[in-house]
Amino acid sequence: MSEKTDLRTEDRIRLCRDDERSVIFAIVNAAAEAYRHAIPPDRWHEPYMQASELEHEIASGVVFWGYQSDGVLTGVMGVQSVRDVDLIRHAYVLPDWQGRGVGSALIRHLRSIGTRQMFVGTWAAAAWAIRFYERHGFARVSPEIKNLLLRTYWAIPDRQVETSVVLANPPLRPPFDIPPPHPLR
Repeated sequence: MSEKTDLRTEDRIRLCRDDERSVIFAIVNAAAEAYRHAIPPDRWHEPYMQASELEHEIASGVVFWGYQSDGVLTGVMGVQSVRDVDLIRHAYVLPDWQGRGVGSALIRHLRSIGTRQMFVGTWAAAAWAIRFYERHGFARVSPEIKNLLLRTYWAIPDRQVETSVVLANPPLRPPFDIPPPHPLR
């Protein structure tokens, strides 16, 4: 399915402000409904992201960028620098704005300001999310490399590692120079 483009020249991408955390929280949880049946039931919560988890992610270095239209945030995408790479984290667009180019604009922006290897993890059953990242130059890594990357750059439960994929931009090519796994695992 091709993406509609309803974006206007007065729309803009900008850093999210500290006073917009409740808006980020609302966007994440509204948009996460699309994942309800792609996320294993033992990993789904209500709401999908707790406010305390959002606070923890921001405290851990996730920087949120937002797509603003008519003064309203319609999508957010986080980026987190971890060791020698950048991770795309929590990429969500309000349901009424999905398919209109907001996510594409955000990912293009983050790629344009990034200078390092970029990875994104998503749920393996979320085929539409995987296709979105592939359309933007990301390539899926092998299951073995995925496991190593998730254990090295993310701090997530083993069950989430089992049910996720990782995509890389630029695509990874051997030999791989991946540091040892995260010390907190």
